[in-house]
Amino acid sequence: MPLLRLAVCLIFMTVAAPVAAAQLQRLDGQTMGTTWSVQLVLPSAQSAEQVRRGIQAELDRVDGQMSTYRPQSELSRFNRAPAGSWQVLPPEFFEVLQHALQLAKDSDGAYDPTVGPLVNLWGFGPDQRPRQPPTVAAIEQAKARVGWWKLKLDPVAHRAWQPGGVCVDLSAVAKGYGVDQVGRYLQRIGATTWLVEVGGELKAHGRKPDGMPWRVGIERPGAAAGAVNAADELVRTIELDERAIATSGDYRHVFEDNGRFYSHHIDPRNGWPVPHQVASVSVLADDAMQADPLGTTLSVLGAERGMAYARRHGLAVLMIVRTAQGFEQRMSPAFAAELRR
Repeated sequence: MPLLRLAVCLIFMTVAAPVAAAQLQRLDGQTMGTTWSVQLVLPSAQSAEQVRRGIQAELDRVDGQMSTYRPQSELSRFNRAPAGSWQVLPPEFFEVLQHALQLAKDSDGAYDPTVGPLVNLWGFGPDQRPRQPPTVAAIEQAKARVGWWKLKLDPVAHRAWQPGGVCVDLSAVAKGYGVDQVGRYLQRIGATTWLVEVGGELKAHGRKPDGMPWRVGIERPGAAAGAVNAADELVRTIELDERAIATSGDYRHVFEDNGRFYSHHIDPRNGWPVPHQVASVSVLADDAMQADPLGTTLSVLGAERGMAYARRHGLAVLMIVRTAQGFEQRMSPAFAAELRR
């Protein structure tokens, strides 16, 4: 099996033709404005189409609850809810929001799920606008609506408090949660080996039929999609064993204005896209929901503070940083330990 290139891009191809038992089957589809792909050995009692439908149903549930692009999603309804009201949330939505708010607290707001007004203002959300910087006044107006501490949660009743004007955006965590949900579904139906990918976020379980571990490659920032020699476009390869990996990069969702580049990584604390220094952040974790938003968090914190945060919390992180001499790899001790396993 060739190495898989991961970043914030699709890396799998089309559904493979049916194969013999104990061999890998490949399934794919679309979700959350991107694509998903799964490689697995099918359980004996399940057909490829049954499993594909089951995977799609799991992802559709996540998208239906947490999409900022669907007006009738549970998240969109919460964002429109009257000021000063408690809103009952589905269990999945509540779990993700609870995790997001905890990360916001731990990172002192470098990650903030209420960043929606700023994401929309800069043209990276559903309310797309011309790709040019907004005015300082508009940024300040949007920033006034941002603040993770404004939200309150009721864990007993699975409710969230809408104080008014708060716009939640879970784009940095929903895909990772979707990966985990698909993994849990595959476990339920008896799949013993699989690799799940949603929009560049991956999680693996078991070993391939040949006994080899799942191996993925971390893509060099700016690498040409579909390159003939994929190995030349990778900065590092790593084995996934009961682990998830997510990569967040600033080079795919970006626009240029008067020679300055603005990425989709927006600092909720000042309302501006982060400086163009950290090209990508890859995070290894037990669950994709953990890994997914950490890439955004560390990108916002920047190369020095981000890596300090990773060391302090024992996170397995690989950063690709732009320097005067070109791209430089920086890894946390926990990531280096993963390579030695």
